[in-house]
Amino acid sequence: MSEKPVMLDGIRVVDLTTVVFGPYATQILADLGADVIKVESPGAGDAFRWSGKAAVTPGMAPAWMALNRGKKSVALDLKAEADREVILGLLRDADVFVVNVRGKALERIGLDYESLKAINPGLIYVHCVGFGQDGPYADLQAYDDVIQAATGTTTLLPRVDGNPAPRYLPSLIADKVAGLHAAYATLAAVVHKQRTGEGQHVEVPMFEVFSSFMLLEHLSGLSFDPPNAPVGYFRQIDPDRQPYPTADGHISIVTYDDGAVQRMFALLGQPDFLAGNGLGTPQERKSGLARIYRGIARFTPAFTTAELLRRCHEAQIPAQAVRDLGDVMDDPHLREVGFFQRREHPAEGPWYQQSAPVRFSVSKHGKQIPHPPLHSEHADSVRNRGWKAFDDEYDG
Repeated sequence: MSEKPVMLDGIRVVDLTTVVFGPYATQILADLGADVIKVESPGAGDAFRWSGKAAVTPGMAPAWMALNRGKKSVALDLKAEADREVILGLLRDADVFVVNVRGKALERIGLDYESLKAINPGLIYVHCVGFGQDGPYADLQAYDDVIQAATGTTTLLPRVDGNPAPRYLPSLIADKVAGLHAAYATLAAVVHKQRTGEGQHVEVPMFEVFSSFMLLEHLSGLSFDPPNAPVGYFRQIDPDRQPYPTADGHISIVTYDDGAVQRMFALLGQPDFLAGNGLGTPQERKSGLARIYRGIARFTPAFTTAELLRRCHEAQIPAQAVRDLGDVMDDPHLREVGFFQRREHPAEGPWYQQSAPVRFSVSKHGKQIPHPPLHSEHADSVRNRGWKAFDDEYDG
């Protein structure tokens, strides 16, 4: 059984977020032991509940389940006075409020930072927004696709394959990266509060977060004034830097340093290739990466994937087989470390939970993280008992 860490045991989090950005952050906090109450809208609840095919209960889509374990769910109509009093009661005793509603709407219902600071000065108010609130985009909506476009991410694949059509990376990568930033920002604010007693307002803007994330390497030559090279990290946008074909599939091989390049051609049975193709010196190899990649691709089809993996690992060259997305659950390493845990959801039946990827050697209390909740599953206990609802948390 995967034991739940208790580093954040007793930290109370009100989660008024939807889709991926905010829920990913609050799930990380729940994984670390925080008590998280997810406030959803009446009716359909979090829109991401409907992001795929449920097994039993409508509104229990697999991606939603993957993002909301360890939380209690209560549906509240925040335009209704009685329900607004419920969330205000939770917030009076909360440590953290994570919210992705736009600022003006929060002001209208009295859930803006200044209003809540008046009733709970120590509150850590984490506002997950699309754009920084002091810029011209402050009131605009933001979704993953929009942020990929605005940050230039949609122009990366054209730089690789020559197809000029801008394209999205097929992942909710901006949402997830922003969620990680929201999680670490919250933890930093928690540490500050423990040292000083002070709460604070924390703004996490997805546009700025993802700009920072993508431009770390891709700003490249534009980092200098005047620029000394084009935008885009050359290794990542090199069209020849792709998985290599084998006799029975494809393999990823990373010859990152010069020694690995030389060992690679030796294990391919081509020790003279480099010298015979104008790549005999370190300087020639450094400027001839594309020819090196093409050379490797020329010889790998003579080997099976398994044989190349064996040779690469023996030669201390990083390599992994290209695996289909649908086959990752069969990976022997993930199986050995217990990454996918088969559990029995009280309503949905058997399902696979992905374990929290970070593991700790201390601070465990032996309880499993609770299952993702049904919509408003904990309404009665939260409404009647508030934060004491966590006293009767099940360990299913």
